[in-house]
Amino acid sequence: MEQNKNIEQKEIVRLNALYKAMQTEIHKTIIGQDEVVNQSLISLFTGGHALLVGVPGLAKTLLVNTIAKAMGLSFKRIQFTPDLMPSDIVGSEILDSNREFKYIEGPVFTNILLADEINRTPPKTQAALLEAMQERAVTFAGVRRALPSPFFVLATQNPIEQEGTYPLPEAQLDRFMFNLVLDYPDYDQEVEIVKSTTIETNVETNQVLTSDDILFFRKLIPTIPVTDHVVKYAVSVVEATRPNRGEISHNLANEYISWGAGPRASQYLVAGAKTHAALLGKLTPDISDVIAIAKPVLRHRIIKNFKAEAAGISTDYIVEQILISVKNALSK
Repeated sequence: MEQNKNIEQKEIVRLNALYKAMQTEIHKTIIGQDEVVNQSLISLFTGGHALLVGVPGLAKTLLVNTIAKAMGLSFKRIQFTPDLMPSDIVGSEILDSNREFKYIEGPVFTNILLADEINRTPPKTQAALLEAMQERAVTFAGVRRALPSPFFVLATQNPIEQEGTYPLPEAQLDRFMFNLVLDYPDYDQEVEIVKSTTIETNVETNQVLTSDDILFFRKLIPTIPVTDHVVKYAVSVVEATRPNRGEISHNLANEYISWGAGPRASQYLVAGAKTHAALLGKLTPDISDVIAIAKPVLRHRIIKNFKAEAAGISTDYIVEQILISVKNALSK
């Protein structure tokens, strides 16, 4: 038992060192966006997928490509359009020279997939990708084909242009572990971006780890122990987002939320907290690890009502208040 604990501690220390090295490599190319980088890595190591919301020109493709290079993973990008078909994602069959059908793999057969502007394609095509995300496999002509492992999807949505879009239903949004908000860089960061991109540079991203490392840590992280206190905090936070449930509902939930988060949110809060703690070299998560990932886990699982929209109350503000309120209640 003691030997297993020492091995686990040694591997957590190794993961922390690799995490720091990855951050260094990624930030050689990506200036700023620390939170998005960190949360993307947390999602990948946990085995979830992420939805990235941000305006064009904020280096979403470069970010994902750089992460793939630092991890030695294959990377593909799909630009979603209204005429994109499911076969354009999962693949199709062609008649070869021997007059036999041959399956041609689609771009979903990769380690990291950037699904750019997923809300620009019809629901049938969205469903093909979401099924692949859930099952880690695709079925074509009655044959099930496993996707490469690890498999990580980063889907993007443009929050500005909404004409001709097909917004993801809430039930499908729930399949994403994180909803990440990519914001504008600050003044100093933008100056640095302009300086570094308007001259010829040869910045090379070095590979820090392998796919085998990722799969190993994906198996290790779930074995990390977590106290009942932390689990109860995570569940209490999720419960507080659900309106009209008596004392467990937060007053802001009763006033501004139509539907609260479901049980999957509680699962992701605990699983993500374990990964967050492990990446920082901690042997077990505490409440601060839950708080660190609460916004990206909850912001797409809470449905605001019209009153919240009219009053300009953001989902992040509601989550912040709930986190404080539940922490204070459990500490009494």
